[in-house]
Amino acid sequence: MFVVVVFLEAEGGRQDELAGALRVHARTCREREAGCQRYDISVDPLEGAAFLLYQIYDDEAAHLAHREMPHYADFRVLTDPWTKSRRVLTYRAVDLTDDT
Repeated sequence: MFVVVVFLEAEGGRQDELAGALRVHARTCREREAGCQRYDISVDPLEGAAFLLYQIYDDEAAHLAHREMPHYADFRVLTDPWTKSRRVLTYRAVDLTDDT
């Protein structure tokens, strides 16, 4: 499994638009991308303009395919003006059933 964590900060006053677009995008990814196993959105309860996205893909290739999808490009065109900062971290999930 390939894990992606994204930290987003909305431009001042644009958090509602960004949150709405994130909800639509997450649903679209889960419905249309076979390799997308999970796409969660969290918001900082104290700073409503700060979002955390938690995504799980079958593998790195599935994540790369995600970034090539037309709906991803549309999402970025729509939301980039509303996004003050973006930080993307990637991880490989540890297989807890493997004792080696």
